[in-house]
Amino acid sequence: MNEFGIKPKDQSLSQLGLGNVEAAYWNLHPAELVEETIIRGEGVLTDTGALAVDTGEFTGRSPKDKFVVYDDNTKDSVWWGDVNNRFEADKFDLLHNRMLAYLSGKEVFVRDSYACADPTYRINIRVVNETPWSNLFAYNLFLRPTAAELETFKHEWLIINAPGFKADPKIDGTRQHNFAILNFTKKTILIGGTAYTGEIKKGIFAVLNYILAHEKGVLPMHCSANIGKDGDTAIFFGLSGTGKTTLSADPNRKLIGDDEHGWSDKSVFNFEGGCYAKCVNLSAEKEPQIFNAVKFGSLLENINFNEGTVTVNYDDISKTENTRVSYPSSYIENAVEPAVGDIPKNIFFLTCDAFGVLPPISKLTPEQAMYHFISGYTAKVAGTEMGITEPTLTFSACFGKVFLPLHPAKYATLLGNKLKKHKVNVWLLNTGWVGGKYGVGSRIKLSYTRALIGAALTGELDKVEYGVTPYFKLKFPKACPGVPAEILEPKNAWKDKADFDKTAQTLAGNFVKNFEQYASGTSADILAAAPLVAVTA
Repeated sequence: MNEFGIKPKDQSLSQLGLGNVEAAYWNLHPAELVEETIIRGEGVLTDTGALAVDTGEFTGRSPKDKFVVYDDNTKDSVWWGDVNNRFEADKFDLLHNRMLAYLSGKEVFVRDSYACADPTYRINIRVVNETPWSNLFAYNLFLRPTAAELETFKHEWLIINAPGFKADPKIDGTRQHNFAILNFTKKTILIGGTAYTGEIKKGIFAVLNYILAHEKGVLPMHCSANIGKDGDTAIFFGLSGTGKTTLSADPNRKLIGDDEHGWSDKSVFNFEGGCYAKCVNLSAEKEPQIFNAVKFGSLLENINFNEGTVTVNYDDISKTENTRVSYPSSYIENAVEPAVGDIPKNIFFLTCDAFGVLPPISKLTPEQAMYHFISGYTAKVAGTEMGITEPTLTFSACFGKVFLPLHPAKYATLLGNKLKKHKVNVWLLNTGWVGGKYGVGSRIKLSYTRALIGAALTGELDKVEYGVTPYFKLKFPKACPGVPAEILEPKNAWKDKADFDKTAQTLAGNFVKNFEQYASGTSADILAAAPLVAVTA
């Protein structure tokens, strides 16, 4: 076996069962990974210098094919069910060995990295990739040790990523040929049959959702975060497609991170070292920071070019609406280093309301905040997952149900305790439709959403009159600089008021029905924050 690059002392792939690979490339520079990708014919350079690749069959995550190993350490702690599918320990060992055999005789790319910008919670990660561009993704998304740290690096968690290895469900116990399997006892993640890079980062996110909440008392969050000029931290919760990355990339505020954070007793800290932004309709005018980050070292996935050029056509989503770009946080000019901020002063729950019922912004009581956090309402945006072609109603507990190894009540309790202790403002922000439901109304303009956030952060919304919506009992501002007053009150923005009432009642009913699974053990104050549903004879 030939080995190249910066390799830690006294470390060998033989220790991982990979001693029979043809060559191992350790911690290559991004330029080397880009070159190797192009030589292999697996990607091309765009006119901005970014590397563009296609991920093939899978252009999004496949939650039904995510598994957790069931053993003595997890049987009583993991929230088993449709989110955390059980995988038997002996099946994991068999599949692990089959993947090692598959990689025998092949070249692999090894990346040593870590997660958690707060050193108190740091975990070291070793990623073994079959393709050089997947290794570039790991470089971009995880935190990067110094050259000196690499020399003595020892991993705690291992990821083996082999897109070319396809499981046999009859032999391996998977649902189909692709899989992502977490083993908390062996601290190993196996990913195969899919080249979608998002599975790599979300695997570690699930690990941190377990370790930090279960063992450290830290709230792991599916959110973005930034810091104002006065040092005030803001958090943006939301599922993919609701605007976490876009809204946190604010030229007037410093970026902590765009997707995954922890909230300890002392700080908010980024889990990652990069961003993974959606590219659909990306433009310099609407999202200048993300647009300018698409340069050499960035990795574009599943985009299309203008005919006869290597200029990206961000409006062409014929491959998938889930076009993506990954890049190091340093590509955002005002990123915070290290990526740590103070306790937040404002929290925004982002929801893409396809019903057009929720206000563009509303201020929540602590009880409403807990209710909406546990509910995690949004519409899944086309392309984020396989099979989603238009906005679809969903409730995702804690705005990231698919990433939660523990019961949502665990995370909700952590959040509630922190809200009460620090007296944080919580806002529900609708980045979806206004003036009517999907197909009738229109999606709220990004400029209006930014104005609403700015007014909340500066305290402008403390100076205006508020109203209360019917059914959901949400307190909304009647005026905001830079935002038409007629869209702030949802019902008034609808032409057909009777249709609004009917639609609002439908959505309210969905909220109540969804919350039934969490009602047991929930306080009366939180239950009282539920929307009102009319009772008909």
